Amino acid sequence: MSARTLPEATFSRTVLGSGPGLALAHGAGSSVSNTYGPILEGLAAGHTVVAVDYPGSGETPRSTTPLDPDEMADQLVAAAVAEGLETFALHGYSLGGPIAIRAAARHPERVTALVLSATMAHSNNQQALTIKVWGKLAATGDRGLVSEFLFPHALSPQAIEAMPAEQIAEAIAYAATEVADGTVEQADLAGRIDVRADLADLRVPTLVISTTADHLAPPALHRHLADTIPGAQLAEIPTGHLPMVERPEEWQKLITDFLDRHRA
Repeated sequence: MSARTLPEATFSRTVLGSGPGLALAHGAGSSVSNTYGPILEGLAAGHTVVAVDYPGSGETPRSTTPLDPDEMADQLVAAAVAEGLETFALHGYSLGGPIAIRAAARHPERVTALVLSATMAHSNNQQALTIKVWGKLAATGDRGLVSEFLFPHALSPQAIEAMPAEQIAEAIAYAATEVADGTVEQADLAGRIDVRADLADLRVPTLVISTTADHLAPPALHRHLADTIPGAQLAEIPTGHLPMVERPEEWQKLITDFLDRHRA
């Protein structure tokens, strides 16, 4: 069915639920469970969910070479097809956003809808500088330092100020244990990926979910997606970069309501 030949699906994957297909692409330095854990069951209540872990995340071995965005996009599609889904919606969070966009551009006949959360087509200067430091810290192997650096960037100021110091310390320590082995390669890809050339040619119902207090993927990047993708809708959620932490139920509802309105 696809105009392009798909590779063998080699990334580890999570498969849940039944119904229309939904393929998920997670954020950099994370995994399927860390990005989508709080909403996976809710998404799977009405969909067959297929989600892949990037190299160095979950059970997928770490890559020894720089990650290729086309390969990442093709692996996402190949996993869904390997699970029997001929067509499916795509959701991309953070780095998963441009990967999902690339997948939709390379395999348009398979994609029924596109949801993009807290993401971008290309880094602006603010994001690029943050990613550069993040990658350097990850290369030291000090996961505690990586977590400590990311914490004030990832949550909204309101969420951080509502936490007592003891809770902040516990959260940073816990997040350090969840830093993906492949963070260096994934952060490198996040800093150089560029799918701006794909946006104007997308012809699929699209929702952009803007996390309005986001310091890691600034809202200007979300608005650029919504303004450039033909017919795209924009929804806002008042969180930092981690809607799955701050407002998981609201985030899930934005996704599922849109997909319900645009079932194939």
